[in-house]
Amino acid sequence: MNRLFQAIGRKVLFSFDPEDAHGLSIKALKSGIVPGCAPLNDPALRVTVAGLSFPNPLGMAAGYDKNAEVPDALLKLGFGFAEVGTLTPLPQSGNPKPRIFRLIEDRAVINRLGFNNEGHDPAFQRLTERRKHAGIVGVNIGANKDSTDRIADYVAGIRKFQSVASYFTVNISSPNTPGLRDLQARESLRELLGKVLEARDAQKGVHRPVFLKIAPDLPEASLDDIAAEIALHPLDGLIISNTTLSRSGLEGTKNARETGGLSGAPLFNRSTIVLAKMRQRVGSDLPLIGVGGVDSAATAIAKIRAGADLVQLYTSMIYAGPGLAGDIVKDLSARLKRDRITTIAALRDCDVNEWAGEPLPA
Repeated sequence: MNRLFQAIGRKVLFSFDPEDAHGLSIKALKSGIVPGCAPLNDPALRVTVAGLSFPNPLGMAAGYDKNAEVPDALLKLGFGFAEVGTLTPLPQSGNPKPRIFRLIEDRAVINRLGFNNEGHDPAFQRLTERRKHAGIVGVNIGANKDSTDRIADYVAGIRKFQSVASYFTVNISSPNTPGLRDLQARESLRELLGKVLEARDAQKGVHRPVFLKIAPDLPEASLDDIAAEIALHPLDGLIISNTTLSRSGLEGTKNARETGGLSGAPLFNRSTIVLAKMRQRVGSDLPLIGVGGVDSAATAIAKIRAGADLVQLYTSMIYAGPGLAGDIVKDLSARLKRDRITTIAALRDCDVNEWAGEPLPA
């Protein structure tokens, strides 16, 4: 399936503007013309995180299915879980177009979308309609650009989606909403976590895990502050990381000067170093999800060995096609069998000290 995509599908999609190509891919998944893969039920790949049992550790990151249109179609591609959003209380169009740029030589993308989405209500309706379906679907929540109380927007997301989310991700790390990353500062983070977790705990029914998604551009002192604040709140996990403002490691020049967040292969080292540094700071108990540059079983395992319980991808599927998730999961299973490893969780933290000892790229 990947070879066919690379030969035909990618050429066709890459003839379109990146945002138009993304829309076409969503329509293709909704129509059912994209074939799924046979489920791989390998007990060695199962991971339990925050009370949730994941069939495998590979997830689709937020940003692809912004409006919760195709979570079940994504799960059929082989993902162990899917994350929808980022969703804001009110619909917003995002930043002016063009706002997505391919860096083909680097297998990367720069985007400055700005939380474009249809708002809470349409996504809630779609997630309500699929509530009886199996599979873990997380909801990534954010704040409207013009909100006068951004923390209240996150609280509204918790209240709105409590009945339909497998877990929540509090996204305060997008570089494309002015001032949003300021919520990572310790005083602001303290207020945010306090109110979000209070809102979560006040909801009736199932206890929903809450993860916090942070940026890869934080200095060591900020990592210290985040770890210290997390220790004071019953947070269920960290997602590391979002896109970067750095342009370190780029080989090509076309589109490299565009503003926005960089994702894809060049983000792998930076995001993995931050992952390991945070694992050292938060200890062994807090679940971590590694994101950034995952494009193969080898890079997924590297993230796990650097401290991740789960991993996510998005940009690599743009370049490799919809069969990528299934291929990675099969390869993960084969590697564990080859090395006689009975559970992928046994690999976690094996290389934390090595990765954490690396300096952050400029």
